[in-house]
Amino acid sequence: MATKKSEATCGCEIPGSGRKALGVDPEIKASNLRRLSRIEGQIRGIQRMVEDDRYCADILMQVSSAQEALRAVARSLMRNHLAHCASHAIRTGSEEEKQAMYDELLEMIYKNAR
Repeated sequence: MATKKSEATCGCEIPGSGRKALGVDPEIKASNLRRLSRIEGQIRGIQRMVEDDRYCADILMQVSSAQEALRAVARSLMRNHLAHCASHAIRTGSEEEKQAMYDELLEMIYKNAR
């Protein structure tokens, strides 16, 4: 299976269905979905604050809070990806698939380290 340099072949993919993780713990998924729902509410609250001309420092505090909540979801997703998809690809993939996974992981780390 040919891949672009920055696009790894996930070890958890179902052939023909696109990229999809199979090793997702239902509790972690539910937790992430709850977090995302709360974040969605936070974003709507920030929007109302802007509409109501609230004090800028208060809005910025809420933005910072929402960003940290999103980072927590990202960490959870990264942990799952490393534990399942990446480790599977590195253990059982071809040399090309392993290299593609390493490239994908580095790209993810660089983007999430900002």
